[in-house]
Amino acid sequence: MLKNLLFLTCLFVATSAFAQDTLKFEKALTVASGSRYGREAVYTDLLAWKMANNQLQTPIENGEFSTGKNGEKVLWKAIKADPKGRFSAFSRRAFQTTSNPFLNPSGVDRGSDYIYLTYTSPTAQTAILNVIGGNSLFFNGIPHMGDPYASGYMNIPVQLKKGVNELYVRGASIVPMIILNAKKLLIHTDDVTSPSIVLNETNGILKGAVTVSNSSLKDYNDLLFKTTLNGKQREVVVARIPKLSMRKVIFEFDASAVATPGNYNVELQLLQGNKKVDEKVIVIEALNGASTHKQTFVSNIDGSLQYFAVTPQLKGWKPNSALFLSVHGAGVEAIGQAKAYKSKDWGTVVAATNRRPRGFNWEDWGRKDALEVLSLAKNQFKPNAQQIYLTGHSMGGHGTWFLGATYPDKWAAIAPAAGYASLKDYGSADGKIPDSSQNSIERMLLRAGNQSDVPKLATNYTPLGVYILHGDADKVVPVSYARQMKKLLAGFHPDFSYYEYPGGEHWFGDQSVDWPAIFSFFKWHTIPVDSAVNHIDFMTSSPGISANYRWASIEQQEQPLQYSRIILNRDNKQAMITGKTENVATLKFALTSFKANTAVKITLDSLTAIDYTTRSANDTVVLAKSNGAWQMLTQVNARDKNPIRSGTFKEAFNHKMVFVVGTGGTAEAAEANLNKAKYDAESWYYRGNGAVDIITDKEFSAAKYQQRNIILYGNAGNNAAWKILLKDCPIQVNNSQITAGQQSWKGNDLAAYYIWPQKDNRLLVGVVASTGVAGMKAAYANQYFAGGSGFPDFMVFSADLPKAGSKGIKLAGFYDNKWQFDEKNTAKP
Repeated sequence: MLKNLLFLTCLFVATSAFAQDTLKFEKALTVASGSRYGREAVYTDLLAWKMANNQLQTPIENGEFSTGKNGEKVLWKAIKADPKGRFSAFSRRAFQTTSNPFLNPSGVDRGSDYIYLTYTSPTAQTAILNVIGGNSLFFNGIPHMGDPYASGYMNIPVQLKKGVNELYVRGASIVPMIILNAKKLLIHTDDVTSPSIVLNETNGILKGAVTVSNSSLKDYNDLLFKTTLNGKQREVVVARIPKLSMRKVIFEFDASAVATPGNYNVELQLLQGNKKVDEKVIVIEALNGASTHKQTFVSNIDGSLQYFAVTPQLKGWKPNSALFLSVHGAGVEAIGQAKAYKSKDWGTVVAATNRRPRGFNWEDWGRKDALEVLSLAKNQFKPNAQQIYLTGHSMGGHGTWFLGATYPDKWAAIAPAAGYASLKDYGSADGKIPDSSQNSIERMLLRAGNQSDVPKLATNYTPLGVYILHGDADKVVPVSYARQMKKLLAGFHPDFSYYEYPGGEHWFGDQSVDWPAIFSFFKWHTIPVDSAVNHIDFMTSSPGISANYRWASIEQQEQPLQYSRIILNRDNKQAMITGKTENVATLKFALTSFKANTAVKITLDSLTAIDYTTRSANDTVVLAKSNGAWQMLTQVNARDKNPIRSGTFKEAFNHKMVFVVGTGGTAEAAEANLNKAKYDAESWYYRGNGAVDIITDKEFSAAKYQQRNIILYGNAGNNAAWKILLKDCPIQVNNSQITAGQQSWKGNDLAAYYIWPQKDNRLLVGVVASTGVAGMKAAYANQYFAGGSGFPDFMVFSADLPKAGSKGIKLAGFYDNKWQFDEKNTAKP
């Protein structure tokens, strides 16, 4: 069906004679499959369902794929590549519609096409697959991450079988390539994370990262990176790279011999013992201390290398100055964001990355990245604690609204520019978060994403200065989004400014972010010290995301992921705290405004007062609501849910998580477990510039991987780590049954996502489980990496989910504060 052409042969390393062949395609088939993926746990994908259930017939031109809602036949259609090798299915798209706003909150189709290609290989061999465009793909039935932003750096090692190899790409515009005869271990320099060399400041040992692909059929644990810069050499051990996989790995280089500004070549050699297996050259820029530059750091989220950008303070950094955190728009690099600002004479501008130019919309791990960078910047630049500011543009305008509402005590003022408040109103590439549902399970899933509904948290802006900037001719993010928030703030906020730039489009030059009035507004706002704040009005959707405001902390909720609110007043003269709470089970107060031996009276919700005499000037008290009354606790049990470890499922992907793959049972089950883990690792890399260790259950030991979250793939029958980590968990999965508390379901086509606390009081186990291969294939889709998607603590579903949507979900919900099942916080069909 498909004609294969040897499109070009090139030298990959200019200094060697090693050549590789790149195959491009001329013909393909496409179908409007009706698949739906967005910012929610539920997805539908009839092609994936057919493939998993062995019902997908080999496509032929004008062959029937399915029947449409009106009885019409949905057919495979032939398409040809353009001269650049691009296939476009847009002209043949038959948009699918649905009346269910949960499945289609934008009211439009998003990426419902599949494109089918084949390659006939004369022999079994390994290769590198690179598909520019497309959201995801199946190669010979194995799932892989696509390249939806057409970045070009998804170089995926694959196993070609002798004969016909099949490729299904979910997307409407792609450039597919197969690279043959590549080195088994290959350095790729198309996605480098690197620092700047800042002369006389950061020109010692620095860290960078590149991807390395392993196209062999063995894992590599014994590789080294050797770097050379101006005669200075450095060696580091390369992280484990499993067979047929790619990974972003860290290298180090010694910049101490660099003395003048300019571009410098860093030679990278990948070594196995004393043998050089590949080499590349990357360029690093050396700058003086006054220039905008990049700094790299090892993230505590996953142990990968990330960077942030800095626009230094005018005439040099000075302690006790201001700090401005700037968050960028979709498709923008942090270094580009920082370069849009002129240096300020009263503070330093720092730009975080959101983990990628699109990343997570500054939610989920984008939020965590912003907090990591804020912490690093505070430690490095020692700013005035009362002069911390937040601003951002476009998607970063959303990030400003979101981070400002989520952490209102971290900022003196915020300034969203060209932004939108909520992913329920503006969706960008992954669509909108649904705002309504048709059944209890869908409502439970939406509840798990309540932190994204920024307007619900709007009262948290009250203590902040807010400056809103928007061009009145913006066609990308229309000015109506700014006007929406202006109207909302006008109802209660005493301190905000609003400006529409006449004729301003989405970007009207650097002043779109470096707007003088914003920084003038910032200058006359400061964060008051806690002792001066006697009134608190704070709301959160989860203590695990945001628990603290000033001297009060919401430690536990009555209903997880429903909104919790505290309105408190402190009277230092009368030694009283009074107020009311909503959806708060446990509350902590810092009594630092009261001297030792002070009799403090605390009255909440007009219930019986609690009397407490301070023992020092630094006392804290913990109160818990029980049987309609507030009672004093010594502390929250560290094993219980608390701000450090509170759920949801997505929170397991943190604390340098390790993927542990079950290898027991049948070979087919072990293969499905590994395919899922590798697909998750690829997706994490692409969406979050991340890197993760993938090990087998036989390699796991609690002692070796302590202080790290664990993600298990498999079940109790095929993953040997199960009994170590999940012995006392109320959700159990084996080869034929899932049991959750008093409920159970039988079959080999079931799957579950859930979490469970480890013995270490900070850590979680995340579980991707199935009763059989069909169940694991239903679990392949990793919607939990979509920014803003809601996943509760647990979710049990069948292999029908890709076809039936939420009707395929058996159970979803949250544990109570003791990590036990609670019927009030679960949903069933």
